[in-house]
Amino acid sequence: MGHPRATIFLLFLAAASPALAQFGGRGDAAKAQSTVTAVCAACHGVDGNSQVPTNPSLAGQHFSYIYKQLTDYKAGRRKNPIMNGIVANLSDEDMRDLAAYFSTQKPKPGAAKDRALVLAGQRLYRGGLSDTGVPACSACHSPDGAGIPAQYPRLAGQHLDYTLAQLQSFRSGARDNDPNAMMRTIAGRLTDKDMAALASYVSGLR
Repeated sequence: MGHPRATIFLLFLAAASPALAQFGGRGDAAKAQSTVTAVCAACHGVDGNSQVPTNPSLAGQHFSYIYKQLTDYKAGRRKNPIMNGIVANLSDEDMRDLAAYFSTQKPKPGAAKDRALVLAGQRLYRGGLSDTGVPACSACHSPDGAGIPAQYPRLAGQHLDYTLAQLQSFRSGARDNDPNAMMRTIAGRLTDKDMAALASYVSGLR
């Protein structure tokens, strides 16, 4: 029987390939400007750098990841009353344009505050937890948190509050749009302290 960490990583890789088939054209960033100003800016910032800790910054996020999340909201695979309502009125072209817009914005660096949490999060992010089979986050999200385009999202500089909420949602199953339940499996093996440490560490990655 293979090592649990290696098994989870291989499942991640297997899940990514078929999901990419749905991504076609990359959209027109310029065409998204009016929608961003009228609809998105209040929560995510006009340049994709959210000023609200509970709302994600989208600047510099991978096109394919943003597009997938929008289509998941529209199809009901990811649930959020506000986002579900907003995307209901967006066409596929609109979503591609928005993904193109935010992916080309420049992300502003974040800053972590709790040194003890950051150090604990760094160990977990880089090395995982061998005793519970949690893989190193860096294997999929890259050592600097930039992620792997078209596969795994950028985490660097993301708000602590938002990252923590997503980890908790994956663990509880409230968020279940991860391919093959990979994030749900990993989050289910993390303690509250682990999650707080990871969220703190990635908030300061750049």
